[in-house]
Amino acid sequence: MDQQNILIVGGGISGLTSAIALRRSGHRVTVIERDPDWTVYGVGIIQQSNVLRAMKHLGLLGDYLSASVGFDAVAVHAPDGTLVAKVPSPRLVEGCPANVGIGRPALQKVLADRATKAGTEIRLGLTVDAIEEDAAGAHVTFSDGSSARFDFVIGADGVHSQTRAMLFPEEAGPQFTGQSVWRYNLPRPPELDSLHVYNGPTGAGLVPISEELMYIYLTTPEPGNPRYPEAGLAAVMRARMETLAPDLRELADHITDDAAVVYRPLEAFMLSGDWHKGRTVLLGDAVHATTPHLGQGAGMAIEDSIVLAEEIDSAETPQQAFAAYRKRRLERCAYIVERSLEICMGQLGKGPPVDNAKATAEMFRVVSQPI
Repeated sequence: MDQQNILIVGGGISGLTSAIALRRSGHRVTVIERDPDWTVYGVGIIQQSNVLRAMKHLGLLGDYLSASVGFDAVAVHAPDGTLVAKVPSPRLVEGCPANVGIGRPALQKVLADRATKAGTEIRLGLTVDAIEEDAAGAHVTFSDGSSARFDFVIGADGVHSQTRAMLFPEEAGPQFTGQSVWRYNLPRPPELDSLHVYNGPTGAGLVPISEELMYIYLTTPEPGNPRYPEAGLAAVMRARMETLAPDLRELADHITDDAAVVYRPLEAFMLSGDWHKGRTVLLGDAVHATTPHLGQGAGMAIEDSIVLAEEIDSAETPQQAFAAYRKRRLERCAYIVERSLEICMGQLGKGPPVDNAKATAEMFRVVSQPI
């Protein structure tokens, strides 16, 4: 299909990479984002070799590497801090590191700048009220009362996707796992040259995201899915670190700013059946939300964007493109969701413990395969 007029709902990682991929093929693209300020929370994200390969495909590699810091291994520790394995990561792009850490605001800027430069129309503070389809396209009514016609619609609006709820109201949606994640930015010591993962009932990790910064994350059991007020949040995070390895406990004293703590309940979701209905299709967390235990949530969304754009270019109808896209992505995305959830359940004592070193090595083998 040539020169389609496409609406993307959601201005995050999946929506912006999809816009970039589609603009490279000459399609007209509009992105709407519900947040009028287009903000992202200020911690970091791990991105592995398959993401570097995807960024090269999108023509973003130079800007992306300039905004990130690379590393080539994952160091796995026992709960007491003992190093038990250092898992090498495959390099998939010649001359580049195997993995990078990058601040989420920095990644958002790289993607937003490129999408805008490529000619994507960005509309902020806007959601979809209704999608009405006919044989020729989709008539979309927006929350500000305006409307427009598009050839088709892409729902890239995250784990609590409004678009998914409109298409598949019978789907139960994401489920709380019993575990939550805490994140906080800290100064990066010079010797931190890889991702460090600590096993145990409270999982933890240290991730470099720039020459000056790293972030620490904790995955903790949170029965009943509690919500914590911002006031006192740093103290709660520090308390969660009391049983960790000594080198991690030392970092707790530096966690002082309540507003800088990012706390998120972990949810998982895999859409059953089709990933589209009529002329509307889903991608990223809207269709396969994963816990962060393998660090591949954003990676799967970025790969989705590339595959969907390829299938749109080669198919004769949107429905053919959407079906082919799901066929190419289903097994890989389901693997990440299911394997990540196994690690989560093992940490919670709701399943057998998972060897993080083996799970990480296996994941690298899987995502190294072509998309």
